[in-house]
Amino acid sequence: MEKIVVLGSKGLVGSAITRELFARGFEKILTPIRADLDLLDQAATLKYFEMHKPSQIYLAAAKVGGIQANNTLRADFIFENLQIQNNVFNAAFKTGIRKILFLGSSCIYPKNAPQPIKEEYLLTSALEPTNEPYAIAKIAGVKMAESFRRQYGFHYISVMPTNLYGINDNFHPERSHVIPGLISRMYKAVLEGKDEFEVWGTGTPRREFLYVDDLARACILLMNHEGSLPDWINVGYGEDVTIAELAQRVADVMQFKGRIAFNTKYPDGTPRKLLETSKIKALGWEPRIPLEEGLHRTFEYYKANHQF
Repeated sequence: MEKIVVLGSKGLVGSAITRELFARGFEKILTPIRADLDLLDQAATLKYFEMHKPSQIYLAAAKVGGIQANNTLRADFIFENLQIQNNVFNAAFKTGIRKILFLGSSCIYPKNAPQPIKEEYLLTSALEPTNEPYAIAKIAGVKMAESFRRQYGFHYISVMPTNLYGINDNFHPERSHVIPGLISRMYKAVLEGKDEFEVWGTGTPRREFLYVDDLARACILLMNHEGSLPDWINVGYGEDVTIAELAQRVADVMQFKGRIAFNTKYPDGTPRKLLETSKIKALGWEPRIPLEEGLHRTFEYYKANHQF
């Protein structure tokens, strides 16, 4: 049986891929954490691949965060992500590993891209300024996978997921993505008996959300697909909601009855971001977990795994 390495296995995406691999009967799955393998260390990364000789690598390790973190930790986001990607691709190439799935992000697409966003819109106009350093790092990873694939014929494929959420997410109140951030901050308001909850921004931007287990199924499908594939492929839910609507749905899940207010001093980011997903659906993939169910699962996980 093939030996598989999942990098970033403790994070949102990596843990979901690991769960799905085990559920499908894969047994030789390596899930190194940073104490085992520092991906910022080029020599250590090469040594690890030489020692274990995996046949597949899921590259889900990255420095990630929400709009506030992206906008304030700009140097960290571009440097660390470029370093991780360079080290993994370099080590994989030198050890003859022919299969890599690289996790990109929908933020690689232009800020004002036509909706829904098709794969071919990449690099057609300017990026969203608040997360430009992270986006540029991810674009470099996509183009690196594409270049190795075209020059050497390796099965290096990049996946562009929409906004993700689910168990094992980062629920930091300031440095998380929108759903876990809303859950952690709003539940605190519930426990404190507050009658008002503040949402950052105007609430008008539209966003699409995909439960991470649905993405994991798409990743494994693409990694093991035998036919031809595009160099990068979108994976999204296919519907979007406003941030205001999302906040209300989170409030409904945790039965918060107070007023939802909007702090317009915070930036909104891209006005709308909905992915066109006909290419992944043509391979037989469809999302299974609707937003309401996913929010309930994520909230229950949060309550069971955090101290209050």
